[in-house]
Amino acid sequence: MSNPIEFYFDFSSPYGYLASEKIDELAARFARKVLWRPVLLGVIFRATGGAPLTTLPLKGRYSLHDFSRSARFLGVPYVQPEKFPLPTQQAARAYYWLHDQDCAAARAFAHAVYRAFFRDGRDVSETGLVVELAAQQGADRATLAAALEGAELKERLKAENDAALQKGVFGSPYIVVDGEPFFGADRLPQIERWLATGGF
Repeated sequence: MSNPIEFYFDFSSPYGYLASEKIDELAARFARKVLWRPVLLGVIFRATGGAPLTTLPLKGRYSLHDFSRSARFLGVPYVQPEKFPLPTQQAARAYYWLHDQDCAAARAFAHAVYRAFFRDGRDVSETGLVVELAAQQGADRATLAAALEGAELKERLKAENDAALQKGVFGSPYIVVDGEPFFGADRLPQIERWLATGGF
């Protein structure tokens, strides 16, 4: 059986959102599964010296234009959130908490978070909204709310970020296919060719 594709992303990443809407379907065409691994760009930027694209001179205005253009190109609904970027620790922690119990529920939750942010403009940094979206996937609200305040989930997300940095992850989306890394939603066609041909 072929190795799963590793999909690293931040819930505040527009390009991560675009890739999230396509990666599972693409992988399924080649009988591959996808391991979704939320990370925090803030942690990655501290390690790399990076910064959100929208805060950079010249790149900022271009990136806002390109988010929408890329979404149209991929046929993915997109509305630029007014509050952007924002912290996504709670959403990432909730994902891992759900994933340890039910992978499918965690995947549905991830889609719900991304769509709440990039389609509905909701503030996914709010713990209440995170719990609400998880509850829609069957999570117990009180149990999750308590877990989000505990040290165990905080350490879990820290460990996931550290592991991602060790693997070379420097942004979102960062997709690894059989050890071959691809950065950006615009690499999806290359990933498709790689999967079809075994490399190039």
